[in-house]
Amino acid sequence: MAAQQQPTLSAAYSSTTNAPFTISLPLTAAADSTTVELKAKYLSELRQSVISTQGQINRELTARMDEDKRREAVAATANGAKVVDDEKEEENYGEEVQEGED
Repeated sequence: MAAQQQPTLSAAYSSTTNAPFTISLPLTAAADSTTVELKAKYLSELRQSVISTQGQINRELTARMDEDKRREAVAATANGAKVVDDEKEEENYGEEVQEGED
């Protein structure tokens, strides 16, 4: 009898401008899914794995967004363009900002 391979929850990211990443978490296989309790336990563990994977994905993508912003700021500065301060833009969202204010 062939051994069963342990199931995994995997996510992969690739980009032309950022480093790729892969996240893979082993899942507890539902060896005996004949009872409601065992099915519920498996689904609960799967849900926790999905939540954990989503958190890791969010951290990785946030890091890549920060890299993109730094790269764009360096390019804009090199070209003599004005660099947009995203935090200030967010703070002033919906408000009219007078010229000359920093």
